[in-house]
Amino acid sequence: MGIIGAGPAGLLLSRLLHLQGIDSVVLENRSRDYVEARIRAGILEQHTVDTLTAAGLGDRLQREGLEHRGIYLQYPGTRHKLDFPELCGRTVWVYGQTEVTKDLIAAQLDGGPPLLFEVSDVRPEDVDGDSPRIRFTDADGVEQVLECDVIAGTDGFHGPSRAVVQGAAGRVWERTYPYAWLGILADAAPATDELIYAWHPEGFALYSMRSPSVSRLYLQVDPAEKIEDWSDDRIWENLATRFALEGWELTTGTITEKSVLPMRSFVSTPMRRGRLFLAGDAAHIVPPTGAKGLNLAVADVTLLAQALVRLLHEKQTDLVDTYSDRALARVWRCTHFSWFMTSMLHRSGDDFDAELQLSQLRRIAASEPAARELAENYTGLPLDL
Repeated sequence: MGIIGAGPAGLLLSRLLHLQGIDSVVLENRSRDYVEARIRAGILEQHTVDTLTAAGLGDRLQREGLEHRGIYLQYPGTRHKLDFPELCGRTVWVYGQTEVTKDLIAAQLDGGPPLLFEVSDVRPEDVDGDSPRIRFTDADGVEQVLECDVIAGTDGFHGPSRAVVQGAAGRVWERTYPYAWLGILADAAPATDELIYAWHPEGFALYSMRSPSVSRLYLQVDPAEKIEDWSDDRIWENLATRFALEGWELTTGTITEKSVLPMRSFVSTPMRRGRLFLAGDAAHIVPPTGAKGLNLAVADVTLLAQALVRLLHEKQTDLVDTYSDRALARVWRCTHFSWFMTSMLHRSGDDFDAELQLSQLRRIAASEPAARELAENYTGLPLDL
């Protein structure tokens, strides 16, 4: 198995296959330090936690991760809690994608399959036959050829794998949103026990956390905003305004990281060409409002690992032949949920649009079936729909 990309999708796929006795080599064009430092998502669905734990990667997650039993939906004057165990019997965990990646790399380098950093000129070839290969240049500048039974493209939107799959009459679906997130990490103890998703006339805000002493917060901004125009004081003032609630105060602290994140949805179909399979961001990107990006990648590779074990051990093609359709069924459901959360919570349009958003928020707060639908999607739907 040749795996292009050492993000969580590629590393977890390698781990799952290794546990089933299937060899793999993971190729990554960045350095280990770069990969381990990338700040990404932080919410893990129940199936993601279960998958990581079953793969022997749950020790630090269970020790340092924060289990959450719900979220707050807020609009001016109201903060309503959705109790996930009561609504759907599941929870989620706050554990940063950076930490998941570190755990996966540590396991890979501790007697796991080969993991090669800082490779370049990666090119999947002959993917329509039974013996595909990957050409690449290693970190020492030596050209190499990796002969494979199967290739997985877990190399993100800009990697070479998607282009190869798309070259066989694929299709791209995309939606760009008229807003972005300004995200910060701050050395500030969270002032809330659960995440807060806040609708406000001036724009959406999200209160999240990474640990009992580190908060992760976001503000809706225009995509054209420049991070240098946002002083720490301006950020905290905007957060205080959007989270304002009588009897509650925002905890502030030193901001250690800040960036502006554009918002878009993207789906590439199909997720397979011959013996090249896409997973994770190589096939789909969702706005982070629904907390689905990392979890979708885990779902993809769990389905793909099952299919490849059946192909390589049992010589049966049924699961690989249906992999794209089965994965895309969940991708589109999660893409819809991410669009729903994004559209409901981000201020855009006129006052008519604002009243529609508030009507939807009040409906969820007042209706158990509406709240349950959100909770079921947020905590994670069945792996195979």
